[in-house]
Amino acid sequence: MATSASETTSDGTDASEPRFRLVGPGLIVAATGVGAADLVATMVAGSRYGYALLWAVVLGCVMKVVLVEGAGRYSLATGRTIFEGWQSLGRWTTWYFGPYIVVWGFVYGAAAMAGTGLALYSLFPVMGVTAWGVLSAVLGLAVVWTGRYVPFERVLSGLVLLMFVTMVLAAALTAPNLGEIVTGIVPLLPEGSTIYVLSLAGGVGGTITLAAYGYWVREKGWRSPAAMRVMRLDNATAYVVTGLFVIATLVVGAELLYSAGIAVESGDEGLVQIGDVLAERYGQAAGTVFVVGFWAAAMSSLVGVWNGVSLMFADFAGGVRGLAPDHADRLAGGRYYKAYILWLTFPPVVLMLLGRPVYLILAYGVLGALFMPFLAVTLLWILNSDRVPQRWRNKPVTNVLLGLCAVAFLVLGANEFVGAVQRAFGG
Repeated sequence: MATSASETTSDGTDASEPRFRLVGPGLIVAATGVGAADLVATMVAGSRYGYALLWAVVLGCVMKVVLVEGAGRYSLATGRTIFEGWQSLGRWTTWYFGPYIVVWGFVYGAAAMAGTGLALYSLFPVMGVTAWGVLSAVLGLAVVWTGRYVPFERVLSGLVLLMFVTMVLAAALTAPNLGEIVTGIVPLLPEGSTIYVLSLAGGVGGTITLAAYGYWVREKGWRSPAAMRVMRLDNATAYVVTGLFVIATLVVGAELLYSAGIAVESGDEGLVQIGDVLAERYGQAAGTVFVVGFWAAAMSSLVGVWNGVSLMFADFAGGVRGLAPDHADRLAGGRYYKAYILWLTFPPVVLMLLGRPVYLILAYGVLGALFMPFLAVTLLWILNSDRVPQRWRNKPVTNVLLGLCAVAFLVLGANEFVGAVQRAFGG
């Protein structure tokens, strides 16, 4: 008998859907998390240490697989969102998450516009960085405004393909030393590299967007434990792709900058500089392709945040008001969802025009430094309790890996906190 369009397979997915279509939310969470700042950090690490820190990229992918799998497993095992899980731990989680998501969105909106605007201005030097950034933000708003998942996933998939192909091409142009790449898998800590190791491990694929994975899983239509296997396949596949992309980025830094002793800036400007170096060495087309990839990475982060974090805010705002989990205002396309998209798109323009106030940057740095430890610790707590059916609770290996994530992110968070204080007060 033919399977109807409404029938599902044993993994909880549409039986009529091609297997490659089963991969989606993982690529979205991974691509959203790899932004311009992560690319710069990876290239700077490559320019300073060559391939010596390649193992940290692999470690980062493993850490993110564990964290994202935990968020997805909680959602599928319980039918609840991660915010509902946090609420079950006490009011302190709401008191932390509320200010965090509001301040984070305001500052991130400006950062996303700066990254996309810089790339587009480099490609089309008319108007200005701010104008291109605002245009990118409005385009992101248009893509996600209705909250429909399928068009959003298609746009992100196209951006992922573009950023992956362009970065791999850039890496191939530099004729990497495969022998040295292999040796980079062996864990080593060159002098002064500890923070770079933590940054590479922490920066491979996201911060708050990791917690958005459970929401994207629900939007995909995976809503029961029957989809657990395909969720794990999706997550693992996504971070294999992300790992290859970040390794390609490290290759560009190692071969193009480390061997030539070229230093680049640590901000988004550093990526444009690398495009200029590629253009000088391999021709203008190579530099242009690289900057297009830079734009795709920045734009994928922008569009992903405009959707995923807006879903989280809608759930938070509706939950605080005591609305039912299936209330329209807690879902994609609802008024809280749209309100947060507007918050991401328009108020941050003020920061683009006036610069960033000291205390806002301090708050952003402090709250941001705490989020990854917060996610790791709360997942450890929730996934070892009776909030989750016995079958889907953590296994010992998962607990060890989540514990290592929590410790690593606490150290990295402490460093980011100190850095935020120093930046805020000119230290």
